[in-house]
Amino acid sequence: MRIIGTVAFSYVRAVYRGDHPLDREHRSNTNGDGERALEMADEMLGTWVRVLLTREEVLGITLPWHLSEGGGFALVPKTGTTVGEAAELVRSDPEAMERENPVCAEKLDLFRRSPHSPIYLSTSPIPHPDYADLRVRSGLIHLDGLHRSVAWALSDRLAPGERTEAFVAGVPESSSEQGPPPPRPDTDRTGGPRP
Repeated sequence: MRIIGTVAFSYVRAVYRGDHPLDREHRSNTNGDGERALEMADEMLGTWVRVLLTREEVLGITLPWHLSEGGGFALVPKTGTTVGEAAELVRSDPEAMERENPVCAEKLDLFRRSPHSPIYLSTSPIPHPDYADLRVRSGLIHLDGLHRSVAWALSDRLAPGERTEAFVAGVPESSSEQGPPPPRPDTDRTGGPRP
């Protein structure tokens, strides 16, 4: 993990809303749920860190319970699983995924082709029913980006040597890789002023 630096929650929320508008027209828009998860993490942990993750780190992210958009089977059991394990489940029977979980399958297909965008994580489970039975209680735990990260794993878009941007609520385990200072919270990701 390469730690870029700490960022204000206002910056995290602005990046999230820029990539995931609440009013975006697509089937089963859950961007409001994602934003609420970020807010819960901020209330609980209060610190946000911008990081770059390796392929292995993304595959090892803990996912909370996910019933595949109300589909036929749980993509993630209540005890949780990793991004890599969820991708293997889909890979083991893609036809069942499309048949039993059409909304989830549609999202996975969309994100196999879409540009990468940051994922959102926390260092401990948030106080939400989907996280209540997680076996893993620390590390990198998903807040938003489940379908994106699983889709990237399925389509081999997590290339060795490349990094995935993430915002982590809480202080992740220290890393010897330190990057440049974080952007000022009043600037966008390219360093320019926010409109």
